[in-house]
Amino acid sequence: MELDIDMAWLQATLLAGVRMAAFMIIAPPFSHRAIPSQVRAILAVSLGMAVSTGAAPDFVPVGTATLLGYVVAEAVTGAMLGALVMVVMSAITAAGSHLDLFGGFSLAMAYDPQTNVQGSQLTRLFALTAVVLMFTSDAYQLVVLGLARSYAAVPVGGLAGVPVDSFVAALTGSFLAGLQIAGPIIVVLFLADAGLGLVNRVAPALNAFAMGFPLKIFLTLTLVGTVVVALPHAVSVLVEQALGYMGEVG
Repeated sequence: MELDIDMAWLQATLLAGVRMAAFMIIAPPFSHRAIPSQVRAILAVSLGMAVSTGAAPDFVPVGTATLLGYVVAEAVTGAMLGALVMVVMSAITAAGSHLDLFGGFSLAMAYDPQTNVQGSQLTRLFALTAVVLMFTSDAYQLVVLGLARSYAAVPVGGLAGVPVDSFVAALTGSFLAGLQIAGPIIVVLFLADAGLGLVNRVAPALNAFAMGFPLKIFLTLTLVGTVVVALPHAVSVLVEQALGYMGEVG
């Protein structure tokens, strides 16, 4: 029995799977530790098989040395695209980190191995909420679609240039988005601190700052629901921004 294997298709599928795998290791929501490595490997191979024909219709089989170079190039390209998505989506965890800092929760900072996030309660809550929203709103499908479209700009075996401007814009935009998400509560907490300062100025014997921590924790827990309600819209906007930055890689 003879088995004919199309080496061009096999190598193209391998290279496409490498880009998919490198992307899923870094980019949310696939980078979440709750997703087993076997599942990510299966997804990478399946998506690589799905896009290999369209991504490399004229791919020519190459030798071992050249193939290894292509594998490295695909891994770098996938990691670069995943890093862009990770930087943009980190605005959600940044918003939780701001609330932890101004609300007094940062004293209980801990490392969460599931999301690779080091922060307090709200930071980890926002990180998990972002992952859940990306799956429930099918935003992850848009991310995968943007990755599949990257083959039009960077074909199989090609090496993407480092999009320095995109990384800088993504980083600054992520910081600004985090402030915008947590901004209203930060303003309330700042006004609470200012009010306590005035009370302590008028009546120093009351020691108003002793009430600062419980008051700010109460205000944070009372108002955090308004931020959680706005998270679905924030995730939608951030996914659109991530797709835009991915489209600039070439």
